[in-house]
Amino acid sequence: MTTTAIKLDHLTKNYGTRRGLADLSLQVRTGEVFGYLGPNGAGKSTTIRLLLDLIRPTSGTAHVLGLDPRADAVRLHRRIGYLAGDFVADGRQKAGECLSFLGNLRGGVPAHRITALAERLDLDLDARIKSLSKGNRQKVGLVQAFMHQPELLILDEPTSGLDPLIQQTFLDMVAEARAEGHTVFMSSHIMSEVEAVADRVAIIREGELVALDTVADLRARSFLQLRITFAAPVRAEEFAGLPGVTDLTVDGATLTCRVDGSPDPLIKAAARHTVTGLRADTQDLEELFHTYYTSQSDEPRSGNAA
Repeated sequence: MTTTAIKLDHLTKNYGTRRGLADLSLQVRTGEVFGYLGPNGAGKSTTIRLLLDLIRPTSGTAHVLGLDPRADAVRLHRRIGYLAGDFVADGRQKAGECLSFLGNLRGGVPAHRITALAERLDLDLDARIKSLSKGNRQKVGLVQAFMHQPELLILDEPTSGLDPLIQQTFLDMVAEARAEGHTVFMSSHIMSEVEAVADRVAIIREGELVALDTVADLRARSFLQLRITFAAPVRAEEFAGLPGVTDLTVDGATLTCRVDGSPDPLIKAAARHTVTGLRADTQDLEELFHTYYTSQSDEPRSGNAA
């Protein structure tokens, strides 16, 4: 088994004069959950369609499970579970009929496997698809992606329309797939959705990679927002030059600032005075995601592409 499930080299896709993806290079390791983040229109679905040979690249190459998506499409698709961002199915069929049909196309999926997944997701297999809400149709899509226990799951906005309890069930299913050695490539525009299960996260903006790192390292780059109150007024000059301290304001006996990195120098400086209150708020990953997305820099924030 290859140690790299997905390898993209300078992958580019143009739609006429509009750029869908620009010079994208990254690797997804076998057995990891890889979060692929960006707002709608950033290039997430374009990347996934290129991986599956649903569209062809303008330039660059992609390899999936060691195979060429174009030359080896039939072999490759047998080993992949795919949920499209716009999953559709024949509305006249019952959910169970649809899933049995799709399972038979794959050579057969045990009925108990479909039933077990449907029960976990609270999906009524006897309901006709045209009568289902968007969230319940999404459950049909999830079952068809997971039911044959594929080596690689490629999921495009998989929790769209799901209620919070079912979202958690889905995340449990992803964690179980990873525990079994399978790889999950999951696109989303919601950072918190992948934070609990992703090993690494890539953030894409306007077709370009702007960050690629582990969730832990992304979290380490988040900053602290500190508010310190003292027994008596302090001077801003005492704190302004400290390492990592920015956005400093002092209003009498109250200091507020942002701290990137260790707060130790600031705490030691504050300890020269009588501190009556201290509040520290950590930037969450959702805020960090928006920081990356709205940044004007086009340079990736991490050189770790493998």
